[in-house]
Amino acid sequence: MTLRITDLSLARGGVPVLAGLSFTLAPGRALILRGPNGVGKTTLLRTVAGLQPPLSGAIEGAEDQVAYCGHSDGLKLGLTVTENLRFWAQIFGQRDIEPALQAFALIGLHNRPAGGLSAGQKRRLALARMMVTGRRIWVLDEPTVSLDAASVALFASAVEAHLATGGAALLATHIDLGLQGDVLDLGPFKAKVPVSDGFDEVFL
Repeated sequence: MTLRITDLSLARGGVPVLAGLSFTLAPGRALILRGPNGVGKTTLLRTVAGLQPPLSGAIEGAEDQVAYCGHSDGLKLGLTVTENLRFWAQIFGQRDIEPALQAFALIGLHNRPAGGLSAGQKRRLALARMMVTGRRIWVLDEPTVSLDAASVALFASAVEAHLATGGAALLATHIDLGLQGDVLDLGPFKAKVPVSDGFDEVFL
């Protein structure tokens, strides 16, 4: 399924951040978001994932297709690695977690509680969740945080495999993952914020 974004305008904390944004993400493709901190990458990803509404514009093709991984790992620390993945697989009506364990080198950690993992291991487990959802559009916000070089390579391989089977990926990252994809600079879509004249009518 193709993700289509048309004339999208977004706000963060009530302040406009992006305006007039349009793009298409086809199956088998990756789109990497670029731009300075605060430009609105996270706001866009959260909006595509359905976690907040846009100010205006349209999002088509995201319904029941998006799996989102943000800054939080989203793990149940009292559950083991296997139990965490089984929990998320069941939520999304899936069963097989073995490919995810293998893809992110979690086999040797399968019985360890998530609370006992290192930051990098937790991140690998969080990313492995994407594989057990069965969703076709992966939306990822700085997915390589806390990952070492070897783990970054595992992640890039998982994304490539997802794309090869007709999946798609929309991600914000400052690391070159070597993916065959497109780059979208959000800078030109930065919203113009009205400038206050400094006059406060509260004193009238």
